[in-house]
Amino acid sequence: MQMRLEVVQVPVSDVDRSKAFYAEKLGFVLDHDVEHIPGMRVVQLTPPGSPTSVVIGTGMTAMTPGSLEGLQLVVPDITEVRAELVRRGADISEIQDLGGVLFAYFSDPDGNRWVMQGQTPADIRDAHKP
Repeated sequence: MQMRLEVVQVPVSDVDRSKAFYAEKLGFVLDHDVEHIPGMRVVQLTPPGSPTSVVIGTGMTAMTPGSLEGLQLVVPDITEVRAELVRRGADISEIQDLGGVLFAYFSDPDGNRWVMQGQTPADIRDAHKP
């Protein structure tokens, strides 16, 4: 059996504002923006290099805009990626070292909270192997 998580819904109040945030400030690739049926708009965006996309839109979820938290983007060089996102206008926290693994935090315009994690260094990852 095989299962892959490929799409995660993110609840937003203003689709166009959120689309601009994810595409322009975070650099997510716009896969499509379609209205399948009247009142159901689906905007799919994919983080660069990710097999998993996010979907924002209308008529898809009962989740409250801004209620999602803890989606995590893992990046090879958190200092470099954070600097690029700040340059693009994203408001991202300073980098925090939590036991050798680096993290930074940000929210989308509705308050959905994201975590950016630097790739776990090999020595830390290997220390947890049996």
